Amino acid sequence: MPYIQPDSSPFLRVRKTTKGKGRNFLSTKEGAGMTSAGVKKYRAENPGSKLKTAVTGTPKVGTKAYKRQKAFCSRSKSWKGERGLAARRRWRCSRF
Repeated sequence: MPYIQPDSSPFLRVRKTTKGKGRNFLSTKEGAGMTSAGVKKYRAENPGSKLKTAVTGTPKVGTKAYKRQKAFCSRSKSWKGERGLAARRRWRCSRF
């Protein structure tokens, strides 16, 4: 395992793999983003973290999930990379 500086980003500590057993991220075909197991591992390593998986359904207007989905879609409008576009599809950003 490569050396990681103690003050580096917490995401660097989570193994960034999209293939095989124990993966923490989804492939672009699956919609990019983190797996639920990856989120659990990240939260275990970073107590107090509020990281959650994607809102993949179509929540009712006004709910917390709807607001979170809308905020992500607004924040990611400028993403042009393959993984970014896959994540926007997974979050169903086309509805906004």
